Amino acid sequence: MLTDEMVDGYLRRLGVARPGRPTVEGLFALHRAQVERVPYETLEIQLGRPTTIEPVESVRRILAGRGGYCFHLNGAFAALLTALGYRVTWHVGGVQTDPTVPAGANANHLALTVECEQRLWFADAGLGEALHEPLPLAEGTYRQGPFTFGLVPSVAEPGGWRFEHDPLGVFPGMDFRPEPAGQADFRERHTWLSTAPDSPFARVACALRRDAGGSDGLRGLVLVRTDADGRSERELLEPADWFAALADVFGLTLADLTRADRDRLWRKVHAAHLIRAAEQAVAAGPVSG
Repeated sequence: MLTDEMVDGYLRRLGVARPGRPTVEGLFALHRAQVERVPYETLEIQLGRPTTIEPVESVRRILAGRGGYCFHLNGAFAALLTALGYRVTWHVGGVQTDPTVPAGANANHLALTVECEQRLWFADAGLGEALHEPLPLAEGTYRQGPFTFGLVPSVAEPGGWRFEHDPLGVFPGMDFRPEPAGQADFRERHTWLSTAPDSPFARVACALRRDAGGSDGLRGLVLVRTDADGRSERELLEPADWFAALADVFGLTLADLTRADRDRLWRKVHAAHLIRAAEQAVAAGPVSG
């Protein structure tokens, strides 16, 4: 349970005044602010600093100017909404990372539904560069900025739902189960994602955010902007440029890191970038003249 002080601090981070009774308008405003101002980020994993998925701890991290990934972001957002009077349900979800991977709720994602004004809403602040606002929990196609999303009954999870990402997105979709879930349903997957050497979060540092016009993503040393004009990429090969992008684009000033932490983080991310570039060069094969 969040204290009034934590709720007020969270709302200050979002730049949103404390609302009155729960409304759909208020839910949308909170969701927009969350995905714009609190980034999806995996830097703690790169630093080897363990986290839990306890919502109060995740809220404290947000109050300290940081973000997190789905378990942290949606767990904290659900705690905030609950403190403000919304009826929120956790669901076991599964992001389909590649079209060749079978769809299904493998617990690599925490999804949320919110009941408000006699209607259910799919609210998800933990998909990185996907939703800007909640979607009605009803089959349909929905446009948000340059992205078109789909929500359909899940084939992989009977009674559940599948979120279909825009083709510009970094993953095809996400399925979630209909029944309520709790922290215990995600702890094992969180441990693997945050500590296993072959976890995608351990291999590549990332930060992601949404806004009304599109999305920003930083994967390794590559900064990507996707909007109505298409997709643009820029390599950030100097530490000053990389840390500036984290601060200016994603709001991550990393005030909690020491100089040694920053140096260690940069060395790890830079080394991973060089390895990835070498692997891509090998995969591309020799260049013939």
